Amino acid sequence: MNLHPVTERVTARIIERSRALRAAYLARIDSAHEKGSARARLGCGNLAHGFAASGVDKPSLRGTRNPNIGIVTAYNDMLSAHEPLKHYPELIRMAARGVGASAQVAGGVPAMCDGVTQGRSGMELSLFSRDVIAQATAIALSHEMFDGALLLGVCDKIVPGLLIGALSFGHLPMILVPAGPMPSGLPNAEKARVRQAYAEGKATREQLLDAEAASYHSAGTCTFYGTANSNQMLVEVMGLHMPGSAFVNPGTGLRDALTVAAAERVCAITALGDHYTPIGHTIDERAIVNAMVGLAATGGSTNHAIHLVAIARAAGLIIDWDDLDELSRATPLLARIYPNGQGDVNHFHAAGGLGLVICELLDAGLMHEDIRCVHGGSLREQAREPHLVERRLRWRDPPKASLDASILRGVTDPFDAEGGLRRLQGNLGRACVKLSAVKPEHRLIEAPARVFDSQDAVLAAFKAGELTGDFVAVVRAQGPRANGMPELHKLTPTLGVLQDRGQRVALLTDGRMSGASGKVLAAIHVSPESVCDGALAKLRDGDVIRIDAEAGRMDVLLAAADFSARIPAAFDLAANRAGVGRELFGVMRAHVGSAERGACSLFLDP
Repeated sequence: MNLHPVTERVTARIIERSRALRAAYLARIDSAHEKGSARARLGCGNLAHGFAASGVDKPSLRGTRNPNIGIVTAYNDMLSAHEPLKHYPELIRMAARGVGASAQVAGGVPAMCDGVTQGRSGMELSLFSRDVIAQATAIALSHEMFDGALLLGVCDKIVPGLLIGALSFGHLPMILVPAGPMPSGLPNAEKARVRQAYAEGKATREQLLDAEAASYHSAGTCTFYGTANSNQMLVEVMGLHMPGSAFVNPGTGLRDALTVAAAERVCAITALGDHYTPIGHTIDERAIVNAMVGLAATGGSTNHAIHLVAIARAAGLIIDWDDLDELSRATPLLARIYPNGQGDVNHFHAAGGLGLVICELLDAGLMHEDIRCVHGGSLREQAREPHLVERRLRWRDPPKASLDASILRGVTDPFDAEGGLRRLQGNLGRACVKLSAVKPEHRLIEAPARVFDSQDAVLAAFKAGELTGDFVAVVRAQGPRANGMPELHKLTPTLGVLQDRGQRVALLTDGRMSGASGKVLAAIHVSPESVCDGALAKLRDGDVIRIDAEAGRMDVLLAAADFSARIPAAFDLAANRAGVGRELFGVMRAHVGSAERGACSLFLDP
């Protein structure tokens, strides 16, 4: 199958734009590879420190012929998605020994839960935690004891952070090892109904807590298609999982078998063997394009409009929202998973899942098949489904057609001719919108602005009965430099209530809304942000805002000269500077780049 012309054009554009940066990156990691085993170059004192507590693995670690695998883990038992990782290191050590290798926990990385911190001050650390995780990953691998690594993590900022850190060691082979989603609980539509009822004062706190606890009820990722599960899709289409690993439930024999297989495989693809597959060569412009296409085809998280930029940059690649927009316009929407539909990721997996999506997109020429997957085959082989036969791991072809057309469809009968994400631009800057979550009749709004400087101010206005008529809620001073760019998911039920009452409403903000963006039109990640001379700082109550998501426009309907002459508002951010650890993140707030550049504090050059 020939490549789709848009995929071909965007890929060529990324190559050209990134030529110098990518060349420098490849030269750096190739140089590290050519130096040979780092462990062999350690001094005796260094090496003895490195295996002092390694017990039966000491003889293997003293030599340099057998691979030693570093485990970087995001385990903690508060985060449901990461609790299943608890026993993985022992499983991996046993698997490594089985093939004559060894494995050590190289280090742990922080893992915070956006579900726990949503709407709280701690959410202001969330995006920055990605960069901390990248740094922690680099520290874990900096001991130069390792010939490859397994990266254990699942959730929102953890996988992007692990990848960014890992790409600094691009000469090493690495495989991502997920934990899988929890079994389905309370249907998401019912959860949303109770949340909205609570926002209207029609449900008690106990009723709300009962609904939340019935939804988030077990170990594993949340089952809606938010950032965590979008992570799994991205890793799969970039070829960094063992095939079909994304959505296998935790606590199952199949999940453990996949973890063992990942451990055995990473031992086989180090530079000590014949199948050397470094992560810096797996993540190239083709893999990044596949990730953007997969995001569009499945209606994935808007957070990846930020994270993918930062991940690509770590591999010496430069992408922007124009790339994502063009690919999304060419990619049919194949999945409707909550919050874009009623089924969750377990239902999506049962309907054919990522295996079917990958095959459909390959057949349409929208994805690159010839990426360098960690399993040694092509992306089409990545689409195969794992299963157990007499307790042995095997793979089979995915279904050739959807097993539930209400959740998953092929390219000849998509839910929409275009993908789920769109770039907006106009005299208010540039932004992203998740089209797939918004019904067509709500994708265009022209209404007066109601300007707020926090989401709590919006909620207070709602409780006071002040949010009447049609309006665009402008929530500013929520960008990376202002307060770390928190998700504003707490607004979703309230704005949903107003929309259901018949008001035309939308959100316009330089903050984030995540993959859980709801049914209300939300122009998010506005760049430049308010505190960096962004246009949102000049808006006033009553200014007429027009957002046309289909056309990709967002504008204030004022004469250019009048709007330009306005003095930007000043923001009092003193309350965002301390408490819940925020006082330790001043350096990041001062140096972080814009949302379109990945909202990243790690890279000083473009």
